[in-house]
Formats: sequence, structure tokens, C-alpha cells
Amino acid sequence: MTLAPPVPTAPAGRSEPIPVVGLRRESEVLTVALATGRHVVLEGPPGTGKSTLLRAIARRTGQQVVFVEGNAELTPARLIGSFDPSQVLSDGYDPATFLDGPLLTAMRGGEHVRASADARSGKPARGEPRGGLLYLEELNRVPEETLNVLITVLTEGEIAVPRLGTVRAGAAFRLIAAMNPFDAVGTARVSQAIADRMCRVVLGYQDEPAERAITTAVTGIGGPVVELSVALTRATREHRDVRMGSSVRGAIDLVHLVTGLTELRGEPGLVRDTARDAAYAALSGRIRVADGCDRTAESVIDELLEALWPADRAEPGPPEPEAEQRAPGSQGKAESPAAGSSAPGFQQRSRPGQDRSGRTHGRAELAARHAGFEQVSPGLGELDAAAFAAALAADPDAAAALLADLARATDQRLRESARALAARVFIQLGRTGPARRRGTRRIGPGRSGDGDLDLDRTLERWTGQGQWPPPAEELVTRSWTAHRRAVCLLVDGSGSMRGLAVALAAVAAAGVVLAADNGTAGAGALDASVLSFGEDVRVLGPQGARRPVEALVGELIALRGHGLTDLAGGLREAARQLASVPVEERVAVLLSDCLHTTGAEPASALDGIDRLHVLCPLPSPEAIGAASALAARGGGRFVPVHRLTDIGPALSSLLTAS
Repeated sequence: MTLAPPVPTAPAGRSEPIPVVGLRRESEVLTVALATGRHVVLEGPPGTGKSTLLRAIARRTGQQVVFVEGNAELTPARLIGSFDPSQVLSDGYDPATFLDGPLLTAMRGGEHVRASADARSGKPARGEPRGGLLYLEELNRVPEETLNVLITVLTEGEIAVPRLGTVRAGAAFRLIAAMNPFDAVGTARVSQAIADRMCRVVLGYQDEPAERAITTAVTGIGGPVVELSVALTRATREHRDVRMGSSVRGAIDLVHLVTGLTELRGEPGLVRDTARDAAYAALSGRIRVADGCDRTAESVIDELLEALWPADRAEPGPPEPEAEQRAPGSQGKAESPAAGSSAPGFQQRSRPGQDRSGRTHGRAELAARHAGFEQVSPGLGELDAAAFAAALAADPDAAAALLADLARATDQRLRESARALAARVFIQLGRTGPARRRGTRRIGPGRSGDGDLDLDRTLERWTGQGQWPPPAEELVTRSWTAHRRAVCLLVDGSGSMRGLAVALAAVAAAGVVLAADNGTAGAGALDASVLSFGEDVRVLGPQGARRPVEALVGELIALRGHGLTDLAGGLREAARQLASVPVEERVAVLLSDCLHTTGAEPASALDGIDRLHVLCPLPSPEAIGAASALAARGGGRFVPVHRLTDIGPALSSLLTAS
């Protein structure tokens, strides 16, 4: 398992500045903003080139850059500066004894140091300070009281320092702040007063060719080792179990480690085990596994490496031809839960159309997937409810698909707003679904105390111990009662469920729960439960318990899809839920394409389910065949669902069917 050795493209230890690759639009905006006197905040995940871009512009303009690391220890005094205590004792509060902090150093551009030296030597003072660039890293980690110091500086270009006086910024002074909006650990709120005084430039990860160019430029190495390192690093951002993947710095470190280990071990080329050892060291510390996911970063790396470079192959390459076979128009079911990469020669073994929605969605991906995204979300963390309402009126299906994807956005503020809005929208759509079923009335047993005594059933329940006659609550009577049934909605949570399919599932769940809430014990009562299944089963709303529909729908749209589909496991759990309540009929409604990829045959798991109906969202020809056959085995009906407007009539028909 070897590849050609890495190809050096430049001497190691290069001293020239790292070039800016890509980011043309961001570079132009930042250049103009600084030239016109604007202060700027650069937003983006780590490793997107924020500091590299700023330093490149500073070199081009010849400005001084003063760097300060933002953290909880950055107090106002550390940012501004202070008097030297020892010199104050001897000389008093003389301006020459003041030690500038990063803010004043940037405001004065270093000119005050030369002016103080000139004053001591008797030379005439120099002109007004030119000013420099203050680069404040991790803006949202700086305490709010420290940020408040900047308000007057940003507005008036000056600051009043006790015992020192007013310090005015040079004409070229600019504040450039950087922040990672996706990291909520140890961060503080950036006030609107600060945000209102700064322009905002958002940076995302470069495309794959650009990241390979960056890695080659930094490491001085090219060839297959760079291609593999970049492909593996980018794949960590797409994996369903990873909250935040590695930046291009991971690829850079991986290239260095792979090259060094290859040389140390005397290997003629790149070996798979060596690549794995290097990947553990370079990437595991940069990967943040999703909350609630019981796995390690190393297991994620193993999975991704297996997808990019299977153990049974001599070198990484495209998928085997048979892995690409798929019925036309199919949404896809994953053979394995691995995420993929778009690198030429390093594609994941997956089927066309496979959804990888177990991860969150970045703004660039959402914009590419939905035409109306930029109108509904004009900026980071923003959700325009009025624009969404207009989109919903114009095209309900497209708007619902967008909202379902927004509920899984990488942008935390946008994701939270979308989930709150989605709960309201999908519940409202669900209210137009099945009406209350009154049912046919007939004589049946019960324990309400009304009607005639059913002596046989009472004796069957009596244990022979205790008082006789039994107390009233233990008596079984026969009276006119409505037909009572339990329904369990099973929602496919595998990789094929995304966008409109998730919206259809949310509306169906709302419709089922609302139908149960509208029922009464005497008129067609309905007990409902809701499950989600992929490789495992998750009970969202248990049978016999009333969970607020808002909470249930919110949890449903927040689920992270997985690649494998165990239909039999979901049906067995549905049977357990249905068996937990005393009803006359137990009905399961399955919302899935019925293409199982793991577990037993679904038809073998129908015990305990009196009737199985199948709602097939956005069906492919293959799904239609599988879903209709399963519904027939379950004694129920198969209903294809293409639009939101199909859900209400379908549920109404299925839940009132005799």
C-alpha cells in the first residue's frame, strides 16, 4: 500500500509571507473599507485566512499591525496601557512614564515613542502620529467592559486616559477584529453599540483546489500526500457526527507529519498505516464530536480514511463501479455512514444522490441549495420572518424545504430562530390534516362503572384475594363505546431524509399528535406516539403520554440523519409502544422510502401491528416498489407524498380508515 513519495515544491523553512489564495472578493471589500476609514470585523471559522488576509493588506499599504489576543484576561488597563509604577515614584505622572498598551500603540502608530526620545534629546517634536492597524483576535472572547472602551475610539477617534489626557488616533488608525461565531464556549456577547460601528466581512473555507494550493505553499510539498491530506481534512467538516471539523491547518500539519514519518520509517512512499498515525496526531485534536455522540475523534478519522483509502486497495482512488449502481431518481441510502470528499481521486464510496445531512449546513451550501436563502437570511444569524412568509405563500414546498435545512444550519443563531419558526409553521400546516374521527359506536367492555356488569371478564380479572364483591374500580362493565385505536408514526431519520422530506415528516407528526389531542374517550379516541429511526430508534413521543406538539416537532426537525436504515428495528419498537395501551386496533404509519440497509427484513417485524400504512415521501421507482409491497404485507395502504398539501388528506384517510 504505497504511493509515490511526496514532491517538494519549495525549500523547507521558507521565510517569504504566506500568499493569500482565493478570497478575492473579501480582499477587495476589506481594502476599500480600510481606505475609506471603516473599522471591520472578520467573521469565520478557524483557518479561513483572516490574519493572513489582514497582514497581506498591511504589507501592501505599509501600515503597522499591532496584534492583541482577545480573552477573558484582557482588561481595559491591559488594552489601553498604564504608568510605570517605579518611574511614577521618581518622576510622577509624566507622559514619558506611560507604557502604551496595544490600543494606544496602534492609535499613535509608534510615533509617540520617537517623539518622547526626541524630547529627551532636545530635538524638535515630529508631526502628528500616522496610526496603525489594531488586530483584535477573538473579539467575542473579550469582556464587555473592555469592549466598551472602544466605543469612543471607533466613533470619535480619541480616548481620554486618566492623568495622561486625551489621546487622538492617527488618520490611518483602524480596528480590525476577528471572531469565530460558531464557537460558543467561553465567548461573550458583542454589544450592538460595537457592532453598529463596524463593517462585517464573512469568510468561509476555500474550495478544495485553493486549500491544496495553500497547503503546498506553506509546506513546500506537493503531490499525492497533499491531495490525501486536504481530502481527509475537508471530510472531517462533512461527517454527520462532527460538530466542527478541522481547518486547513490540519492538512498542513498532516503533510508535515506524514512526510516526516515516511522518512523516519525508511518507507519508499506513502503507506496507509503511516497516514493513519499522522492523521490521529494532526486531526484528532481539531475535531469536535457532536454533543451526545458516543464516539471518539479517532474512530471518525478511521471511518473517513477507510472511505478515502480502503484497506483492501493499494492506493486511494475513486469508488468501485458496482458501488455506483443506483435506480434513476433515487434519493439514496448509504452503505456506510462515512462522509465524503470531493477531491479528484479521493471520492467517498457512495451512491449518487446520497444525502450527507447528518452534519450542519453552512451558508454557502444553503445558498447553493435554495434560491430564496439570501432573501430569508440576509446576514449571519438573521432570519427575516416576513420574507419567509412571502416565500411560503409563493411556493410552500420550496419554503418548507428551506426552513427544514435552516433548522440544521451551522450558524447557531440562525439555527435556533429557524427551529422556533419551523415549530409554528409545521404545526399550523398540521392543523389542516386529519379531522377528529367520531367512530362507530358498539357495545364493548370497559371499566368506567357505567353499563351492565360483565361477570365473566370481572371474574377473569379477579385474583381470588381481597374483598368480595370487588370494589367498583375493579368491575368490568359493558356499555356503548366508540372504537378506540392507537397509532404510532415512524419517521425515517436516515441519510435520505433532508429538506422537503424533513418538512413532510414534521407536518405529519404535528397532524398525528393534533389528531390525538382532538379525540375524546367517547368519540373515536386516538392514542398516538412518534418514533424516529435510522440505525437506532429514538422515541420522540411515547405512547400514552401527552407531549407538547411544539417540543416534539422541534426535536424532530433537529435530528441528525444517519446513513443506515433499520426498518425492522423501528417496526419492533412501534409494536412495543402500541402494546402499552389498551385499545382495539393498533396502527402504524410509516413515513419512509422503505429501503432498508441493515437489520432483518421489515416484513418479519410486523407482529403486534394490526395495520401498517406507508407514506412514501418524494418516492423513486425503487421506493415505490418497496413501500407498496411492505404496506400490502402489513394490511394497510401505500400513499406517495410529493407535496405538503398531500399530507393532510393522506393522514385523514389513513386514520379514519376502518
